[in-house]
Amino acid sequence: MLRFSLALLIFAAQQLGAAEPVRQVIAKAVVLEDTEEQARLISTLIEDPSPEVDQLLTLWKEGGIFIYEEPAGTKIPILLEGDKDVDDAQAARSFATGEPLKNEKGEPLRLVAGDLNTAETDSMIRTAMKGVMDLRQLSAPDWRQRMRSAETVGFEQNPERLPALKQRLEKETDGDVKRTLRQAIALTRLKDEDDGVKIAACQELGAIGSVPSRDILRQLVSEATEAGKPNVAEAASAALKKIADHLTFVNTAGTAFRGLSLGSILLIAAIGLAITFGLMGVINMAHGEMIAIGAYTTYVVQCVFGPGLQLSLFNKIGVNLPGINAQGWLYESYFIVAMPLSFLVAALVGILLERGIIRFLYRRPLESLLATWGVSLILQQLFRLVFGANNVQVASPTWLSGNWTVNDITFSWNRVFVIGFAIAIVIGLTLLLKKTPLGLLIRAVMQNRGMAACMGVRTERVNMLTFGLGSGLAGLAGAFLSQIGNVGPNLGQSYIIDSFMTVVVGGVGNLLGTVISALGIGVLDQSLQQLLGNPVLGKILVLFGIILFLQWRPAGLFVTKSRSLEG
Repeated sequence: MLRFSLALLIFAAQQLGAAEPVRQVIAKAVVLEDTEEQARLISTLIEDPSPEVDQLLTLWKEGGIFIYEEPAGTKIPILLEGDKDVDDAQAARSFATGEPLKNEKGEPLRLVAGDLNTAETDSMIRTAMKGVMDLRQLSAPDWRQRMRSAETVGFEQNPERLPALKQRLEKETDGDVKRTLRQAIALTRLKDEDDGVKIAACQELGAIGSVPSRDILRQLVSEATEAGKPNVAEAASAALKKIADHLTFVNTAGTAFRGLSLGSILLIAAIGLAITFGLMGVINMAHGEMIAIGAYTTYVVQCVFGPGLQLSLFNKIGVNLPGINAQGWLYESYFIVAMPLSFLVAALVGILLERGIIRFLYRRPLESLLATWGVSLILQQLFRLVFGANNVQVASPTWLSGNWTVNDITFSWNRVFVIGFAIAIVIGLTLLLKKTPLGLLIRAVMQNRGMAACMGVRTERVNMLTFGLGSGLAGLAGAFLSQIGNVGPNLGQSYIIDSFMTVVVGGVGNLLGTVISALGIGVLDQSLQQLLGNPVLGKILVLFGIILFLQWRPAGLFVTKSRSLEG
C-alpha cells in the first residue's frame, strides 16, 4: 500500500511540477521527521528543469548535508566548505540560501563536521531519490539521453514507473524514443498479476520487434510453463518468433547496406583506374599512391586548420606549416576544403607522371607496368621520408562520425556519405564524358587515336588531361578513405588489387561495368561474411568466384568495342 501511495505521489508531482526552488524543497525535506512526507517532497522535483537536482540529491545521499541546531532550537540544513583550520572547523553556509552562517556577534560561523549530525536517509527516501533521478532523464533535452533513460527504467520492470512512462509517451515527439518508451511500458507490464495484461505486453513487444527483451521473454516462457499458464507462454513464444523475424530482416538490411558502402568504397578507389586503365589502356601500378596522395593532402589540410604541422624532409630539412587554430564549425569544415585540394594535388602529380614517363610508353603495357611500379616504390619511400613510417591520424568531422538508426538498422553517417559521394562521382564523370567538349575529345582519342589526330585533335594534351583526371579521382578516393582508417605510406597498396579486380570484372573501358562490378563485389563479400561468420573465408570465396567468372567471361561483364581495341 505504501509503494502504491508513493507511485501516486510521484505521478501527482509530475502533473503539478515543483513550484519552489530546488534547494528550498530539499531543505524542507531534510529536516522533516515523516519519511513519507520527505519522499513526497523529493518526488516533486521530477519535472524541475534545474540541473542542480541530481547533484543535490546525490550530496544528500552521500552525507554531504549537515543538520545545525540554532540557539532558538530551529534545525536547518547546512554545508561545510573550505579548508579546515587547526581545530578541524570549516566555514558553514545555509543549504537553502547559500548565505554564510554567523554567530551573535555577526562573525562567520565555523563548525566541526564531527560535532554535527548528517541528514539521514532510509530505503524509502533512497528509492524516491533514484526514481526522481531516473525519471528526470525521460525529459532530458537530448533524445539519446531520453532513450537511454527509457531503456533503463524499462528493464527495472518497476510498476511504480508506469505513470511516468505513460505520461512521457504522450509528450514524446521523437519516433525512436517513442518506440523505446513503448518497449519500457510493455516490459513493466510483464510484471502485472493479470495474465491478460501480460499477453498484451508480449504482443506489443513482438509488434515493435524488441530485440533487447528476448531474454526476459524466454524467462517468461519458462515461468509460465512451470506455473501452468499456457496462454502466457504461447504469447511470449509468439513474440519471440516475431522478434526473430525482425532480427533476420535487420541483419539482411544491415548486410545489404554494408555491402553497398563497401562497393562504394571499391568504386571510389577504382573509378580513377577505370579512366587510366580502362579508357587509356595504361597499367598504372602507382594508382594506389595517387590515393595515398589524396589522403595525405587531407591530413595536411586538417593540420593547417588546427595547430599546424612540423615536417622533417629527408630527416634533415625542417618545414613548419603554421595553423590557423580554427575552432567549432570552421575546423569541422576542413574536409570540405580538403576534397577539391586532394583532387588537384593528385591530378598535378598524375600529369607530371604522364608527361615525364607514361607518354613514352603508350601501347607498351609491360614497360608501363614496370615503370609505374618503380614510381610506386619511389612515392612510398617519399611518404616515409616526409611524413614518417608510422600512420597518421585524420580525425573525422562530427557530421561524419555519428549514425542514424531506423527500426534497429544502423546507418553510419560516413558510410551513407561514401554512397552519396560515389553516386555524385559517377554522375559527374558520366556528364563530363558525355556532355562536354573534353569528354568528346577523350572518347575520340581513346577509340581511335590516329583518326582523332588527323582531325586536328591535340592527342598529347588529351592524354595528359585524361591521366590527370584519373589521378585526381584517385586523390578524391584517398580523401574519403582517410575518414575510415589511418593514413600511411602503404595505404594505396590495400586498394590497388581490388581496384584492378573491379575494373576487369566490370569490363575494361566500361564505366557502367565498373559501377556494377564494385557494388556486386561489395554486397557479395558482406553477404558471405554474414553467412559464414568468417571474414577471411568470405574474401577467399569472393576471389575464387571472380577467377571462375573471368574464366567464363574473360572480357568482363560488358565488352567495350572500338577500333583501337579491335586493332
